[in-house]
Amino acid sequence: MSEILFSPLQLGPSRLENRVVMSPMTRSRSIGNVPGPIVAIYYAQRAEAGLIVTEGTSPSPDGLGYARIPGCFDAAQVEGWKSVTRAVHEKGGHLFLQIMHTGRVGHPLNMPKGARVVGPSALAAPGKMHTDQEGEQPYPTPVAMTPADIERAIGEYGACAAHAIDAGFDGVEIHGANGYLVDQFLNTGANARTDEWGGTVTNRTRFALEVTRRVAEKIGGDRTGIRLSPYGAFNGMKADDKMDELYIELARGLSTLDLAYVHIVDHSSMGAPHVPEKIKQEIHGAFGGKLILSGGYDLARAEKDLEAKHCDLVAFGRPFLGNPNLVTKLKEGRELRQPDMSRAYTPGEKGYTDYPVD
Repeated sequence: MSEILFSPLQLGPSRLENRVVMSPMTRSRSIGNVPGPIVAIYYAQRAEAGLIVTEGTSPSPDGLGYARIPGCFDAAQVEGWKSVTRAVHEKGGHLFLQIMHTGRVGHPLNMPKGARVVGPSALAAPGKMHTDQEGEQPYPTPVAMTPADIERAIGEYGACAAHAIDAGFDGVEIHGANGYLVDQFLNTGANARTDEWGGTVTNRTRFALEVTRRVAEKIGGDRTGIRLSPYGAFNGMKADDKMDELYIELARGLSTLDLAYVHIVDHSSMGAPHVPEKIKQEIHGAFGGKLILSGGYDLARAEKDLEAKHCDLVAFGRPFLGNPNLVTKLKEGRELRQPDMSRAYTPGEKGYTDYPVD
């Protein structure tokens, strides 16, 4: 086996030691939405990944839809993240902050006073979400964003990216997947607008492109990535007959911004609809830059896709939870520990920083 996965790669200004990416995974350990000392320990334990992409982090109070997720829009949050980036960099790692505005996927009980659950349209997400105060609660109907709300949100992404660089991150990844705000604008499951932000393929891609452009203007395209989930079904997303056309047009638009990468997530290994290989490669071709693929990868499949030049890096998610030294274990062919998913989102160290490096 050629072991391309363990070879170095230049990603923008960062030289990665390997092509293993730690996927962004919500962990809900940031009390008061501020990453604390255990967050720094958690990421530093996993610093042998070529690139860590952090859990989804909100650019504004309106994006803090889940319990105990971090933000990166005020001074306390930036200081908290400085401890994280310092700890990872001291171990030779690189990390991007994933910027995630939850949009309609939120509940007021999880959010600061005065924050609003917003979305492209007044369409509630299906199902329920956890709140610490009252357990599972139905998703509320979001406030349909006005043009002024949209411009404000675009600005918040840009400001968050600038805060991330101030906090020591090597770059940011815009969360444009899994039914959160950027994806909500892309998808007719959440976007019923008839103005310039909805309806046609071009209008539905507008928010994603404007957010990415604003972030790239703030910190440089070479420090900016975006995650996409074509055919994703999480949080009420649905495919339509324009799905392929939409993502190819989006990829062409992104190609003009000289980005660090596009990251395509395929959660079919977890029960989501399969993402056709054809659309992954058409996005790659239309974008023309570096591509991260993720979703149920093992070593053999990662090497196969890297060797075939289907991607440049491969992201691993849950294997990193129970195996902080996943890169070493993959390289040595060792058995992987299964994580305790019952503690994936609970407060505290158990199921978070207590997995041994062995």
